[in-house]
Amino acid sequence: MATRIMVVNDTQEILELFEDILSAEGYEVVLYSYAIMDMAEVERAKPDLIILDYIFGTEKTGWQMLQKLKMRRTTADIPVIVCTAATREVREIEGYLQAKGVGLVPKPFDIDDLLAAVKWAIEARGHVVDSSAESAQQDEKQRDRKAK
Repeated sequence: MATRIMVVNDTQEILELFEDILSAEGYEVVLYSYAIMDMAEVERAKPDLIILDYIFGTEKTGWQMLQKLKMRRTTADIPVIVCTAATREVREIEGYLQAKGVGLVPKPFDIDDLLAAVKWAIEARGHVVDSSAESAQQDEKQRDRKAK
């Protein structure tokens, strides 16, 4: 089953760009052109990762959505990457973002930087089978060393 990534951005061209980039990497992509304020909608979509813009128009609705996500038990553990051109505003809350494990990719972004952030966020949550297999192999090697 493909990893499901929810992308939330108010610019259609950006949504299409994310869909093209992420789909080409084998991810299932769910697009929203507005910040979701009803967290039940996020729960129904069951994303493995959310990529979220910080500002929609002139409002910080992305910030409001992020706060709601992190305050609700059922959505708090979903990894989030904030991808925004509002770097000055985001720098003001950088400590909060780091404390909550939220990634940051400034716009305009390099595709490789975006994909690295996506991979890191997904692996950090444990959604990638390969990384857990590698971890199990490393654990087994450590046990073998201890046994010798």
